[in-house]
This record gives sequence, C-alpha cells and structure tokens, in this order.
Amino acid sequence: MNHRSYLALAIPLIISTITTPLLGVVDMAVVGQLPNPAYIGGVAIGTIIFNTMYWLFGFLRVSTSGFAAQAHGANDERQQVLALIRPLFIAFSVGISFLFLQWPILHLAFAFISPASDVHKFASDYFSIRIWGAPFTLMNYVVIGWLIGRSHIKLSLSLQLLMNLINIILTVIFVKWFFWGVSGVAAATLISEITALILSLLMIIKALPKSFSFPTIKEIIDPVPFKKMMAMNRDLMIRTICLLIVFNLFTAKGASFGTEILAANAILIQIHYMMAYSFDGFANASSIYVGKAIGSNNESLYKKTLSLSCQWALLSSLFITGVYYLCKGYIIPLFTQTQSVIELINTYEQWIMLYPISASFGLILYGVFTGATEAKPIRNSIIYALAIFLVVLYVSVPSLQNHGLWLAFIIFSLGRSFFLAIYIPKLNRKLFSIKGDRYEDNSRIS
Repeated sequence: MNHRSYLALAIPLIISTITTPLLGVVDMAVVGQLPNPAYIGGVAIGTIIFNTMYWLFGFLRVSTSGFAAQAHGANDERQQVLALIRPLFIAFSVGISFLFLQWPILHLAFAFISPASDVHKFASDYFSIRIWGAPFTLMNYVVIGWLIGRSHIKLSLSLQLLMNLINIILTVIFVKWFFWGVSGVAAATLISEITALILSLLMIIKALPKSFSFPTIKEIIDPVPFKKMMAMNRDLMIRTICLLIVFNLFTAKGASFGTEILAANAILIQIHYMMAYSFDGFANASSIYVGKAIGSNNESLYKKTLSLSCQWALLSSLFITGVYYLCKGYIIPLFTQTQSVIELINTYEQWIMLYPISASFGLILYGVFTGATEAKPIRNSIIYALAIFLVVLYVSVPSLQNHGLWLAFIIFSLGRSFFLAIYIPKLNRKLFSIKGDRYEDNSRIS
C-alpha cells in the first residue's frame, strides 16, 4: 500500500464521483445560455428540492459501500449480496413514497424558499417532470455504492459516464432544438437516471453465478446486521439533515438578495459541488481500503490508509484551488453569458477558492469513518459545525450581506474538518487496540 496504489484507486473514483454533480452542472450550463436569469434560478430551486429529497437518503450509497467493502474484505459472498438487497428495498420504498407525496413536497419547498413568480414557474415545471425518477435515482445510489464497495470501479465509472452522456445529448436536443426550456432539462435528466439503473441491474444479474440463490426473508431482516445498518443510516441521515439545513438556508438567503445574486450563488455552488465530489473520490478510496482492512483484520493497511488520506487531503486541496484559479476565465462562461451575473460571480469567487483547504480533511476523513461503518463521529461533528454556521449566519449577514453568507458557509466547512479530525484517536483505539482490554472501556466513540 503506497501512493501509487492509493491513487490507482482514487483517480478512477474521482472521475466516477465527479460525474454526479455533472448532471446539475450540465443543466445549469445549458439554461445559462438562455437570455433570462430566471431560467437559472428555476433550475437552481428545482435542484435544491431534489438535493433535499435525495441527500436525505444519500446514506444509502455510503452505508452500502461500507458494508460491501467489509464483506468483500472478509471474502463473504453471501453478505455481499445482502449488503445490496437490504438497502435496495429501502430505496424503492422511499422512492415510491416521494411519488405519492410530490405535491406536498413542492408546496412546502416553495413556502420555505419563496422564489419570484417567474422562477416559481420554471422550478415547478422542472420538479413535476423529474420527480418520476425518484425510485430509480435512490436505487441507483445503492447499486453504485455496492459496486464501489466491491472495488468494481470501472463498471461504476462506465455507468455514470453513460448516464451523463445521455443527459448531455438529450439536454442539448430538448433545449436547443426542441425549445422545451426547463422542461427539456428535467426530461433529459429523468431519462438518463432511469437508463442507468436498468443497465446496472442487468449487469449485476448477468454477473451472478449459476449457483446463486436469493436470500430468504429471514436472512434479509436478520436483526443483528439489520440493526447495525439502520443505526449507521440513522446517523448519516442526521448528517444529511444538517447539510440540507445549511444549503437550504444558503439558497433562501441568497434568493432574498435578488434573482441575479441567486443565479450567481447557484453557479458558484455548482463549482463547489465539482470540488467536493473530487474529494469524494479520495474519500471513497479511503472507505474501500479501511473496509478491507477491517474485514481482513489488517491493522497495517488501516494505518497506511489513514496516513495517505491526510496527505492527499492537503495535496488535493492545493491542486484543486490552483486549477480553479488558472481556469476560472474559461469555467464561468460555460455557465452563463449574462454579464451582470458574471460580475457578481467575480465579486464573490474568492470564497469558493477558500473552500478546498477548509473542507478537504472533513470530506476525505468522512470516507475513513464510513469504511469503518462508524457514523456517530460523523453525526456529532456536523452538528457542532452546523451550530457554528447558524451563529455566524445570524451575526454576519445583516452587515456583510452575501459576503456574510459565504463567510458562514466557509466556517461551516472548516468546522466539519476540525471536529471530525478530533475523533480519529478514538477510532484508532476502537478498531485496533494496541493494549487490548486496557482501552476497551474508554474507547467507545460517542
């Protein structure tokens, strides 16, 4: 285990995970070429609604990856299958629930965000089409997490690249040729998400051995592993709720400053997503190696993974910041040609340049904890960071306006890194106690 082997896994994962925000980036870039900033605002609001819905259950991918990696490390084929089936059932059930509750969800979102009338219309059009992909999207989270946990990186990457290629082609056709506007953007995303899930499930079924037998209901709902999965999912859901509070408050406050600032913030947040998902590639690599280390009881592999995770948190943050600084003149025009929005982006872009160094350690160490299937520290650290965010938001926004909003966001990101890092010594003692029982009573992570 060295830098070469770590990067050999991390780089394909970066490419794989960075395709996730590309769906939003492509949508934003295409509508950004339309003359009215309300198109950007409509897609931004619609994206926030779906992020709220899907991120709330984003733990399905993360926990599936962690449990699959540990079963893979232990070479337990039966548990690997169960690590897929259990969360698939949850994902399907939640997706169907979203379909039945679509109108209450939409009205509640508009009551919270209160967009302008033209933005309201475009966001409603976007939502009413894309909502039908909810079961497919959530189940795809599970499948991708399972593939990553089992180190099937090339397959995961191929599926996500295919999904984005379909989305890009259809978005251009529907918007540029058919003039469907925001509805075309939503339809393209919906079709790409459905196609990706169908293909991934077909590939998994085809790869199953002839001797495969479907697990019994008793195996699927076995209380011991099921309880552990649900406990981890609970803590990761709390983490997601905290993130959603931050991003929804960020969007709502930005909307209160006017449509153009809302559009500028939306574009900068899309750039932030690209940065964050780049770190997520390293986090996934760390999660896989930590899961394998625990499954095979390999303390040396765990320690080396932790060391490389910290080193690449620093190196990758510097690299990402440098790339954005050198390429920003080419990146921004991809999103919009509206000069007033571009000027606002230039006014606030220094905040996005602070994001990588402030968030990198929290995002990459997140993979270490998920690989260990220890989610309580993740939950606790983000609760602390959220509390600081709310204080800074309350104090700084009245005087600094949108600059105060970005200041609160950066401090939140820094808090996530700091508070999660301080749990590392406790995690080390819990997983591989050097002195045996000496640490047993006081090493439990709370």
